[in-house]
Amino acid sequence: MGVEIERKFLVDAARFRPPTDGTEIRQGYLARSPERSVRVRVTRQLPASGASAESATLTIKGPDGLTRLEYEYPIPATDAAELLDRLALPGEIKKVRYRVEVSGRTFEVDVYEDRHEGLVTAEIELDSAEEDVVVPDWVTREVTGDPAWTNAALSDPYR
Repeated sequence: MGVEIERKFLVDAARFRPPTDGTEIRQGYLARSPERSVRVRVTRQLPASGASAESATLTIKGPDGLTRLEYEYPIPATDAAELLDRLALPGEIKKVRYRVEVSGRTFEVDVYEDRHEGLVTAEIELDSAEEDVVVPDWVTREVTGDPAWTNAALSDPYR
């Protein structure tokens, strides 16, 4: 069984200095509800100065919270693009993800584009829900477990 233990934070965009390399992400949802979501994601490594191959995943997640079920499977990038273009629910998300080391731990910081431009979030995956986390000074507020800040919720154009 796949389990994700993750904390999520809002980030002050003015204080966050992204590294030069990141990952472009295009993602959409085939299903999204408080009980479950099915996400399609296409990624491409930056900088885009050279040829960079795309990769893609299909991810199924259980109810939102600090700990939840998560199953992730690689799929062909061409299939993912077609799913996003033809079957995904309205509200595609585009963002650039940066991996940032803080006190020996990796935060994944997402800088959103398009209709969410200006939004920056950070997530950290944990081995246990009781783990202590050193929160960097560019974090403003924890939103773990707040359904309004999940990517599935952010993708909903009607919210």
